[in-house]
Amino acid sequence: MATWVIWLIVAAVLGTVEIMTTTLAFGLLGLAALVAAGAGAVGAGAAIQFGVFVGSAALGLGVARPFALRHIRHPPLLRTGTAALVGRSAVVLDEVTDHSGRVRIGGEEWSARSYDETLVIPAGAKVDVMLIEGATALVYPRE
Repeated sequence: MATWVIWLIVAAVLGTVEIMTTTLAFGLLGLAALVAAGAGAVGAGAAIQFGVFVGSAALGLGVARPFALRHIRHPPLLRTGTAALVGRSAVVLDEVTDHSGRVRIGGEEWSARSYDETLVIPAGAKVDVMLIEGATALVYPRE
């Protein structure tokens, strides 16, 4: 059996393992095995094929995998929806207690509750939005 066929079998096995594990490592090793199979198909010897495999695997695992993982795990750059309101300042319109209240965040009125259940925040006070629960802002007075 030609060595390049063995590399194709190795690539298929590594590709199957990658599908089962989704680690990106086995897929890159499978790609390196395909490159080695290509080297064998054009007539390179076994030692050169192994060298091509090692070089391709090192390049894939050392350069491509960390780069890809960094982009996969990158958090979204733009907060949208209610997540964009957390951390913003607001003005209390109606006294805020642990049960009720109204605040103005930007140009919008929101129902509000005190983030600290023991606090009562008077109208006109400046607060920070700590959390959004449904359509209610949980706020805390600014120091």
